[in-house]
Parts: sequence; structure tokens; C-alpha cells
Amino acid sequence: MRISQPLLRSGPIVAAAALPLALTAGPAAAGPGISVSTTGSTVSVTTAACAQINGAWGTASLLTSGQASFAQGRQVALSGTSTSQTAAWSGVSPGTYTVVVMCSNNSTAGTQTVIVSRSAAPTPTNRPTISATASPSRGVMGGVGGAVRDYGTATLVVGGALVGSGVIATAWFLRRRSKPYRF
Repeated sequence: MRISQPLLRSGPIVAAAALPLALTAGPAAAGPGISVSTTGSTVSVTTAACAQINGAWGTASLLTSGQASFAQGRQVALSGTSTSQTAAWSGVSPGTYTVVVMCSNNSTAGTQTVIVSRSAAPTPTNRPTISATASPSRGVMGGVGGAVRDYGTATLVVGGALVGSGVIATAWFLRRRSKPYRF
């Protein structure tokens, strides 16, 4: 009579299935994002997503509807502490703007659209209209692959190795299953 150890025999399969999941489960969501507000002709942004690198927190950019890239907007350096970083623009004319915050490690903390409206001096019946809505990022980057984030060669090599190990583990499992008399 043969005594089988199914848990021992299925161990490599479980490991092959769990390893890619463990390695690809990167960090959680992108973080707290940004909060944009307007007061009259002043637009301000607050975030807690950036870390200080070489004395700088990052940069915020105020883009009009005709501007397409971060570099084209009115840029202001972020200032603050490790719990809150802020930037502000004054003298902003009425219109729709997009605020983009780029941390000093070149990651985007968030993007948000804000509407600055024309208003007279605020009274109980004439308060400035503040409207901030989240907008999607600039979409998929063009070019080969179309990924939003450019993964390096090491990531692709590790991914290929994981796929290869999964194929090898599957072949080994099927081979062992078809010939149960072998160890």
C-alpha cells in the first residue's frame, strides 16, 4: 500500500502560485492625494503625499485648459512639513484650471480640476463659487506598450522569471501526476 503525501507534493504548486501574487502586490493606493481650494483669485493646494529630498518637497503647477504638460503651467515650489505641504497662486483670473502636484522624487501626488469664478466682494448672498473635482491623469502614454508607468528592465526580467517558474512547476506537476509510482 502506498501512502501519499498530497500536501508535500502540492507545495511547489502553491509556492509557484503565491510567489507572483506576493511580488506584484506593490504598495497600496497612491496615497492621500491633493486638496485644492480657491478664495477669490487665490488658488491653493495641500498634500501630505510628498517626502523631502535634498531640501525640496516638490513642485505644484497650475495649468489652464490650453496647457497640456506640467512644465507649461505656473509652477510654485511646495513648502511645509512632513505632515502637510502647500503651494498657492495669487491673482488667478476666472476660468477652469488643473492643479498638478509633482513630488521631488518625480511621482505625481495628484491632479485636480478647479474652477475660479468672478465674484464681487463676498456678501451673505454673493459668496465665491468653489468647485473642485477630481480628474483622471493624463491617460495612457503613447509608444510601445502604452503603460502609464515605465517599468525597468529588472522588473521585466523578474516577471519573466516568475512566468517561467510557473510553467516549469506546472510541467513538473503534470508529469508527476501522470506517473504516480515515481518520487
